[in-house]
Amino acid sequence: MGTYKKVKTQKTNTKTQTSQSTTKEVFETLNVTASRSEQWIEKNQKPLFLGLAVVAVIILGYLGYNKYIQEPKEIEASNELAFPKQYFEAALNGKTLNILVQERDSLLTLGLDGADGKYGFLDIADTYSGTKAGNLAEYYAGISYLKMRDYKNAVIHLGKYSSDDELLAPTALAAIGDAFAEIDQLEDALDYYIKAANTKENGFTTPLFLFKAGQTALGLGKSEKALSFFKRIEKDYPKSDAAKDIDYYINKALFSAK
Repeated sequence: MGTYKKVKTQKTNTKTQTSQSTTKEVFETLNVTASRSEQWIEKNQKPLFLGLAVVAVIILGYLGYNKYIQEPKEIEASNELAFPKQYFEAALNGKTLNILVQERDSLLTLGLDGADGKYGFLDIADTYSGTKAGNLAEYYAGISYLKMRDYKNAVIHLGKYSSDDELLAPTALAAIGDAFAEIDQLEDALDYYIKAANTKENGFTTPLFLFKAGQTALGLGKSEKALSFFKRIEKDYPKSDAAKDIDYYINKALFSAK
């Protein structure tokens, strides 16, 4: 028994010594690493300081730009946008007042070019490029040109507009489709209707633009593709306005496909 205890103690002591030795090696390694790091920092102190200073200047510059330049510019652009919007809304609301096309186009032109020293959509889009109001001015300009049957400029300005808005984003794409449809570029029109239908899917714009895509596909003789759009309306948007007579269009597409 005594011999057993003695041997066991020796093993324990050996393990303890090994553990202590390993711990010592770890600390020595850490000390060496720390020393090397300190040396590297001392050696590169100036470049590091300059790098941090540059980052700080960039951050402060960005914050200052937003606060003292971009934010006031956004407010100014938004205020400017209110003027041409009056003419735009009057022109579109004129449908209910049965105003003449010439009168409507005159209002839209005032909205585009401005009046009485005030900016129109074109000036705002150019002067306040990069602001939300400047971006929105591109949308209004594009729709104005579309209503005035200037389809080339409609496509140009609507193409410059970008948005994450659930309604305006797909509507702008579909408006480009409308412009192409008016000049009989049906393939391009179909592409944009499909994009519009698949952008920000919702129960209002999606079935509406799927329906336009279906009608355009029928006009191009693409009956199978048209059928897929009409079927999607029937399945996914049965309560939408586009679904009211969808059986008729489904049957029309089926008949055309034969």
